[in-house]
Amino acid sequence: MRRVRHMQLRWTVALFVSGATTEATAQVPGLAGTLIVTNKSPSTATIIDLASGRTLATLPTGLGPHEIALSADGATAVVTDYSGPVGTRKTLTVIDVPGQRVVRTIDLGEYRSPHGIKFLPGDTLVAVTSEASRNVVIVNVLAGVVRRVIPTNFAGSHMIGISADGVRGFTGNIGGNSVSELDLKSGTFVRSFEVPAQPEAINVTPDGKEVWVGSNATGRVSVLDPATGALTTAAEGVSWPYRVLFTPDVKTVVIPDLRNHEVRFIERSTRREISRLSVPGAGPQGIAMTPDAKYVLLSLSTQARVAIIDLKTRAVVGYVPAGETPDGVVYTTRVMGPPHRE
Repeated sequence: MRRVRHMQLRWTVALFVSGATTEATAQVPGLAGTLIVTNKSPSTATIIDLASGRTLATLPTGLGPHEIALSADGATAVVTDYSGPVGTRKTLTVIDVPGQRVVRTIDLGEYRSPHGIKFLPGDTLVAVTSEASRNVVIVNVLAGVVRRVIPTNFAGSHMIGISADGVRGFTGNIGGNSVSELDLKSGTFVRSFEVPAQPEAINVTPDGKEVWVGSNATGRVSVLDPATGALTTAAEGVSWPYRVLFTPDVKTVVIPDLRNHEVRFIERSTRREISRLSVPGAGPQGIAMTPDAKYVLLSLSTQARVAIIDLKTRAVVGYVPAGETPDGVVYTTRVMGPPHRE
């Protein structure tokens, strides 16, 4: 009994020091695995053990890390270093997650302002938007080199969505008020679609048949059918639809609204809003989900922590501390032990 009480006290103290609430991640049933979070202002990435809520490592990145991609095996994370003086915004930080260390920094050369990033099938290549050059670059993470460059032909290609087979990519072009469709296999621009102004958030269903796009200027979330070019409205009044996330069964869409400090849950097939979750003043940004669709993991940019949301009840059930201004988040079911040091 003394040992249990001591452990509970130690956990409570840790939460108090970090500034989080007393809702402990250890109290979330069945939640384990590892979370990796980018922290923009300190230019770091945090690796967190979710079962205990313990920070395993805080690693340096390039300036202003925004987005992050994780290999299917959970072993490699790649961070886009988005900020810095003009001419320096051109690197990716590659992290060995089990080893809890940075293994390389990839210089993209002329392909500056990397932001949106996704792994392609096979875990060797990532597709990365280069805002400044109006391209998507395909980078070999292991070799640390750019393999292919695909033009988007529009300004502000910020985020990218990729079909499950890795063949089709879609970018939201904030400056061009458009979505670009790319053939990632042949490395070619296919076509573009006009969408509501300032499209930032974007995602594509695994079969590539629906592209969900959030418009920062109109507060509208639209669904694009790339086969016909048809555009329908899925949600309105979203002040800043920051990201779009599908559940693994593609039945539910989760959209954090950064400016309204809330999260919307939408039934994909009917476009019907299921519910909203308010997170007052928290600045919801990056979002990930456990493969069993039990929990959503949401970075809270103004609170230096990540909220754990029960998808069934759509309520916050816990928090874990991160660094200041957390943004991109990725999750793996892999449980990381102490890092191996040579």
